[in-house]
Amino acid sequence: QVQLVESGGGLVQPGGSLRLSCAASGSVFGINSMAWYRQVPGKQRELVARIYNGGSTNYADFVKGRFTISRDNAKGTMLLQMNSLKPEDTAVYYCNARRGGSHYWGQGTQVTVSS
Repeated sequence: QVQLVESGGGLVQPGGSLRLSCAASGSVFGINSMAWYRQVPGKQRELVARIYNGGSTNYADFVKGRFTISRDNAKGTMLLQMNSLKPEDTAVYYCNARRGGSHYWGQGTQVTVSS
């Protein structure tokens, strides 16, 4: 099993920045990618960004140029730097880890962008 714990969410004004962190523990050996997803009530959870073990990344079009995903393999942490936040970025953000055919999820952290 892999345990994931997110932190760093909160309330921010439009145009502001937040940094989310995800700490992984447990059977982290064999994780081949980690990602951030987000979900708003009544909608499906959607991929925000993914980072692979080799360092390659991919981003959803709606965050390109604003969000940056990074990973510290030695510390077992993953970060999401979010800049130029918009009200439509308001959601619960979830950390995800993929190991083989298994997916693991954190409990989520709320991000609210509002003036």
